[in-house]
Amino acid sequence: MKRSQAEILREYGPFPGADRVNGVTFDGQHVWFASGDRLNAFDPTKGEMVRSIEVVSHAGTAFDGQHLFQIAEDRIHKIDPKTGRVLATIPAPGNGGDSGLAWAEGTLWVGQHRGRKIHQIDPQTGAILRTIESNRVVTGVTWVDGELWHGTWEGDESDVRRIDPETGKVLERLDMPPGVGVSGLESDGGDQFFCGGGGSGKVRAVRRPKRPSKSKA
Repeated sequence: MKRSQAEILREYGPFPGADRVNGVTFDGQHVWFASGDRLNAFDPTKGEMVRSIEVVSHAGTAFDGQHLFQIAEDRIHKIDPKTGRVLATIPAPGNGGDSGLAWAEGTLWVGQHRGRKIHQIDPQTGAILRTIESNRVVTGVTWVDGELWHGTWEGDESDVRRIDPETGKVLERLDMPPGVGVSGLESDGGDQFFCGGGGSGKVRAVRRPKRPSKSKA
């Protein structure tokens, strides 16, 4: 396993009226984060809040290219970001013990916090398609370039780790500084992650390690 210190590129927040960060997602333009009773969007270039939606938002957040998905206790709401309306609701697999949320391959991926699992679920029904075991508490979850990453946060220790999606084996770890936790996690699709900072009310941009280029035989 490759292990290194996380490189924090930028900190955003805390923002007015949002004293914590639960889930985090990125719609290609704005970073969205869940703060308990609303979803908030900010511009990652300027660092300014641009809008918010009043909706229950206890844990992970995801974006499928058109809609937002938000964990609310033991449910997952599908939300129209333009109007803020909840369009559909499915059961969350952890029955209220859910944490991270990501969209990939046409399905939702849900972190189960103390269950130390990541479930792939059907976004229409909530049916569990498969489950990946982790050896740490799971917070945020994200997929990028075929890689599955998730956040962990236990006590004073927190990291972002890449795991084998078949076996759950840890392949790489980025250790956060002491006292800096990762609640939500999302990739920008490029060279950085957006990491929710829980009760700090901050979102941090963390450098995503470059993959070594594969030489052609």
